[in-house]
Amino acid sequence: MNDSSWATPPHAGYWGPSDQGPAQGADPAGPAYDAHDAQHTRPMPIVPDGPAEPRYGGDQDDDRGAARLSGPLFRDDQFRDEAFRNERFRDETTSAQPYAAAPQKQNPEPMPDSSQPAPAPQKKSAGRDLGAAIGVGVGLGAVIIASLFFVKAAFVGVIAVAVVVGLWELTSRLQERKGIKAPLVPLALGGAAMVVTGYVRGAEGAWVAMALTALAVLVWRMTEPPEGYLKDVTAGVFAAFYVPFLATFVAMMLTAEDGAARVLMFLLLTVVSDTGAYAVGWRFGTHKLAPRISPGKTREGLVGAVLFAMVAGALCMQFLIDDGTWWQGLLIGLAVAASATLGDLGESMIKRDLGIKDMGTLLPGHGGIMDRLDSLLPTAPVVWLLLVLFVGSG
Repeated sequence: MNDSSWATPPHAGYWGPSDQGPAQGADPAGPAYDAHDAQHTRPMPIVPDGPAEPRYGGDQDDDRGAARLSGPLFRDDQFRDEAFRNERFRDETTSAQPYAAAPQKQNPEPMPDSSQPAPAPQKKSAGRDLGAAIGVGVGLGAVIIASLFFVKAAFVGVIAVAVVVGLWELTSRLQERKGIKAPLVPLALGGAAMVVTGYVRGAEGAWVAMALTALAVLVWRMTEPPEGYLKDVTAGVFAAFYVPFLATFVAMMLTAEDGAARVLMFLLLTVVSDTGAYAVGWRFGTHKLAPRISPGKTREGLVGAVLFAMVAGALCMQFLIDDGTWWQGLLIGLAVAASATLGDLGESMIKRDLGIKDMGTLLPGHGGIMDRLDSLLPTAPVVWLLLVLFVGSG
């Protein structure tokens, strides 16, 4: 439609085309009436009142009762009506099929093939290289046995070396993970002296060496700036007590006439306790013992440690220790299982605080020296004390 046609006013009294020509009262002037021109110049037609045919076949919408306009002036409306009817038809068709298939993914996941066998369940893993662990354990056992039964002084040297290496691992991890600088030199010298003094002078010599080592730590740390002094010397005194002082009780056990048998019993019970806990816990363990400290330890493993250690204790006291009886071995085995477990949990607390798994990597399959001394150190004073109570200091 041309917009200029709206500017031409209609003749007076004109109401649309008629077979009889212009209506009465119309202006006779102008060109003769042309029906073809009237189609292009007429205004909006007046729709007569009356019922209109519904457009959509229902009365849900308010405007469905309105008259339907047609003609060249409303072609856009016709197009919109047709589009609306098509869209409504699609909606009604979709709603009539509530279970229509959902659109498929472009790359659907393949269905599992039932003909293929299901994968076999994975077996529990020990978590370490058992071959390397066994080899290192056998090697250490050979060194310990050879020095223990042939030259006692050599075994004291083995203890001193283990203490110095353990102190180096502990102080290194403290500095790396926490920035704590426990002085290693006075700790190493004092720790070795503590072990030798305990073997030569007994418990009194061990206490004196412990006191002197703590004093040396305090003085040595004064050569550095005061920042962090308190935490450094506190860690140093703790390390002196935790590693060399507890290890001194092994040297004191060696001073008895059957000292080699006592030390061997101490080592066997600790190893058997750890082995029983590991074997039973790995096979039957389901209930966690201390999940926040050591998630791998179970209550079933603790029961295995107690049973294994008590049986080994009864056998050792009956056949290795002079004047010992089997029931004393049961009590010692029970105490060893408790102290070894607590010692393992104690070092696990330290490692969790430091955010590490092992104290070192010196021993393949085991970790570091401190990872092997964790259950031995707190067990040494327990076994020493019970043996003194049951059979004397010898």
